[in-house]
Amino acid sequence: MAWPGWRRTWLVVLALVTFQLGSLVWPAYACGCGGLVPGRNTTMAVERETSVVRWDGRTEEIVMSLTVGGDAHEAAWIMPVPNRATVRLGDRALFDEVRELTAPVRRTRHYFWPRPGDWPFDDRKIEYLGGPRDGAGAGAPPRVGVVSRERLGPFDVARLTATDPDALRDWLEAHGFELPDRLAEGLKPYVRAKWEYVAVRLAPAVAGDKGDGAKEVLGGTLDPLRLTFDSSRLVYPMRLSRLAKTPQALELYVLAPHRMEPRGDIGGGAPRVTYAGWFTPGQAPLGELAEVAGRRMFLTGFQQSFVRPELIDGDHEFRRAAEDTTFQRVTYDHELLRVGGVPAWLLTVGGVLLVLVAAAFWALKAGRRRRAERYWGPGGPPAPRLG
Repeated sequence: MAWPGWRRTWLVVLALVTFQLGSLVWPAYACGCGGLVPGRNTTMAVERETSVVRWDGRTEEIVMSLTVGGDAHEAAWIMPVPNRATVRLGDRALFDEVRELTAPVRRTRHYFWPRPGDWPFDDRKIEYLGGPRDGAGAGAPPRVGVVSRERLGPFDVARLTATDPDALRDWLEAHGFELPDRLAEGLKPYVRAKWEYVAVRLAPAVAGDKGDGAKEVLGGTLDPLRLTFDSSRLVYPMRLSRLAKTPQALELYVLAPHRMEPRGDIGGGAPRVTYAGWFTPGQAPLGELAEVAGRRMFLTGFQQSFVRPELIDGDHEFRRAAEDTTFQRVTYDHELLRVGGVPAWLLTVGGVLLVLVAAAFWALKAGRRRRAERYWGPGGPPAPRLG
């Protein structure tokens, strides 16, 4: 028996209301490099994650910028690190400079025959030249130790150690970092590996109310944070990103003594190389990038997408590539080939037509001469008599 139209309509409305109430009861969360948790009854998603990583074989530095969206006016960010980290604010100019340096170069490629838009009747594409397309007993330490807690601009930053994942969760929740069960579970591998943690409370750059009682929300590109820690291997923590509810996009630039490559795709799409080349401070007016690099370094850019974040199975680990092969994207501007301002095809076609006309004229003239010789003989027609 068919349902009346009004009953079907009310069922749809009821389903939508139930879904919305469910989103209020269960706090949503998203992850970038680390775990990002919005405040209660709010939502937040990491739309893009961009990081510049410097590693010299002993020390690693991560300058990370998150672009977020949602309705949260505060959030907490938990970042695992293999060793004790120092934390300070980064400079947004760094990301503008690195994108300027690694942007595709522009070149012109000419084509011969006209295309739509050319008389009598322009086109662009990006090509890649070379390189892959590439991706507790007595005397035991406390279960949670607070290394430091400080205020950096709009961020409240706590540096922590932990020997017990449940104790780490209890401390975070006692200090306002409310963790979903899955995120707390995701921290356990780092606790077992004896990593440390940077816990950051995020707030809008402009604190307080808008004036109408509504609080500022976190949105757009947040101020970057700069973490420095000892590390004998180049690692970029990504394991917690598997808890994200939306697809993730990673843009990563690696500064190292040589070209680096990821050991695997860790469950995402194949990492794609967007740039590879040597960078020497002083070669260009790029102040922040020069300051982070410190000396001549090989810069490798990567982009990777995680359509299904739940498939992420580990952290990104990088190794030295077989060769320090350079790579540069090229954007081609396709233009009609011209000679002296005249389309080359028109000159060619016109020249061919002239040759054909000339050949036809000489062929016609030669044919008349042969017919005359057959009729009058080799000497042609006799000269006319006068008188």
